[in-house]
Amino acid sequence: PLALFKKEVTAQDVLDAPMIWPGVMTRLMACPPTCGAAAAVLVSEAFAKKHSLRADVFIAAQAMTTDRASLRRTLRTQRRSIPAQQRIAAADTLADQLLALAFAPERGYVAGYWAMDGEIALHRWQLQLPDHAIYCLPVLHDDNLLRFAPWRPGDALTTNRFGIPEPDVASASALSPEAMSLVVMPLVGFDATGQRLGMGGGWYDRSFAFRNAAMPPPWLVGVGFDVQCVEGLEVE
Repeated sequence: PLALFKKEVTAQDVLDAPMIWPGVMTRLMACPPTCGAAAAVLVSEAFAKKHSLRADVFIAAQAMTTDRASLRRTLRTQRRSIPAQQRIAAADTLADQLLALAFAPERGYVAGYWAMDGEIALHRWQLQLPDHAIYCLPVLHDDNLLRFAPWRPGDALTTNRFGIPEPDVASASALSPEAMSLVVMPLVGFDATGQRLGMGGGWYDRSFAFRNAAMPPPWLVGVGFDVQCVEGLEVE
């Protein structure tokens, strides 16, 4: 009965309420003790830094939305903002982790990707692969499935419909997804349970749908930066 919020308030009501922190917070943005509840104030990392709140504000999530298109935009922007030295260090760490996988193949075809749009790079992993492991890149096929073709630095490339370089081979002559021993896939986002968020085109999902009913190989490994980890992704 003593609660402040006895009736519905609009966003404008909240903004027009008396200021308790000039230019930052109104009274309706805070939770008074009489409501008997806890409150959290969500701000961007940039806002926290600008107002020297770094020590007082815990950034619990990088994105809070169920709109996957918006989430993709947010995560891609954060990914692109990672400094160069941090990218290089992360690529080196990733290479060591991939080479140390218990199922890392000593021979056969392994697939990576051409890093674009701030994706974590695979060049060091490729250069340190075992002698009999053949590195491949994805090739788009007319059936809306991926194929894969061997590629080494200096080999010819062409640009696909999405502007991504791929080996300059006829897609019909490229290798099938089933021929891969290990496939490393770029992530837009992921969560602690292993749910992944891609670009939304479904290329990897369609191409490796057979793995839903079959054991590896190929082993499928998604990779990304820590900043791409989110609180939770809904299963689609």
